[in-house]
Amino acid sequence: MIIHDVEQGSDAWHAARLGRATASEFSSVLAKGQGKTREKYLRRIVCEILTGKPVESSATGAWAKNLERGHEQEEFALAAYEIKTGNTVEKVGFVQHDTLMAGCSPDGFVGVDGGVEIKSTIPTVQLETILQGGYPSEHKAQIQGCLWLTGRAWWDFCSYSEDLPENLRLYVFRVERDETYITALQAEVTVFLRDCDSLTEKLRGIK
Repeated sequence: MIIHDVEQGSDAWHAARLGRATASEFSSVLAKGQGKTREKYLRRIVCEILTGKPVESSATGAWAKNLERGHEQEEFALAAYEIKTGNTVEKVGFVQHDTLMAGCSPDGFVGVDGGVEIKSTIPTVQLETILQGGYPSEHKAQIQGCLWLTGRAWWDFCSYSEDLPENLRLYVFRVERDETYITALQAEVTVFLRDCDSLTEKLRGIK
């Protein structure tokens, strides 16, 4: 594990993750077969390798608003998490795998064994998450990916919705390492990166 002490969103952060499969997109890597989701992400990584420049996914409509809200509310959510749990969150820039072109950008480390992932959401989704318990399956690849890449033992999933009453505003669920899942994830990421290399070589060979 190599930790880049950079500010997330900065030029240095973009440079550190250039051409790497990142945990926030591991769900795309795991997309079945050679579907459009996996292929689109694969080509995005290849484009970064070929151009030496970051290619950000475009966010429009409701998705863009969700991203904007998430950035705005993250500091409030982290503060609420520290108050509720008594944990101190250490900000992290980018974590790079020792050998694979893969990495993650954790929302923070907690002590020597844990980490935290903050998701800012709308009230209806927050209530659904609280009532169902656990954590949404769409975040499993990202969180288990962070556990794999950092070697940590647990990760707190935090869902935050500022408009709800204080007792419902922050939801915290501790996610433990799933070694079976992590082993399968590592294998899929490895295959994905080989596919990236193959496509890059093919495109460079076009006359």
